[in-house]
Amino acid sequence: MTEIPEHLRKRAEEARAKAAAAKGDGGGESTPAPAEAAPASEAESKIPAHLLERAKAARSKAAGASGDAGGGSDVATAPAAGGSSVATAAPPIAAGPGGHTQRLLTVVKSGSIQDVKAKPQDKVHVWPHLLSIEFVAALLCLGFLFIFSIFVNAPLLEQADINKTPNPSKAPWYFLGLQEMLVYFDPWMAGVVLPTMIIIGLVALPYIDFNREGNGFYTFKKRWFAITTFMFGFLVLWVTLIVLGTFLRGPNWNFFGPFAYWDPHVVLPLNNINVSDLF
Repeated sequence: MTEIPEHLRKRAEEARAKAAAAKGDGGGESTPAPAEAAPASEAESKIPAHLLERAKAARSKAAGASGDAGGGSDVATAPAAGGSSVATAAPPIAAGPGGHTQRLLTVVKSGSIQDVKAKPQDKVHVWPHLLSIEFVAALLCLGFLFIFSIFVNAPLLEQADINKTPNPSKAPWYFLGLQEMLVYFDPWMAGVVLPTMIIIGLVALPYIDFNREGNGFYTFKKRWFAITTFMFGFLVLWVTLIVLGTFLRGPNWNFFGPFAYWDPHVVLPLNNINVSDLF
């Protein structure tokens, strides 16, 4: 069986004692209440005051009603030795088992019941959401390159010959931007100064555009300066120079149109122009 809490047991004994006292006042002598039926304080019971007041009022009402009807319902029992009679009262009207008028199971504090609503989240974790998409994209690119390599051969030339220099002699595609800048600038500027400025600019860009609202968001509205600077330097300058050096530079590093024939005997004058002459 479930153990009854101490404060509820004390309240039940108190109620029974009060009911017996009320019956004794109306119909005869009453048995003294046990010492354990002393009223429990509100601090020990830890029950809100308004609930205790309601319980006391209900007990007083029930005790008054049983006291009014106690004179006609009591049955006197004479002892064998001829002593005084003991009044035995019927249980009060509308009372539960054991004479209880109320049963308090538990008291739930208002703070423990909360209506928790989940806030909408506009962010997702890198794993597995982002990495799974990148992994699938990498597999698709690998499959495309595998199928493409079956039908198109790699543009490999014959074995290098020291007596025969290819015309034009081009660097790997990722260095063609630097090779293209040699046409417009001095080798010191094109090979040392400008690449150093590019690296320093990329390192300093997060400190120049320090807007923290756009961290993790690829939105042009919040990171317009960083995105514009990077796209101008990468697409307009670097990628354009690579495409120009790969597809539009022919023999003798001359400029040829997209559909022009690369004639190695064509001689085109390359006139160097100082920037100071333009302004």
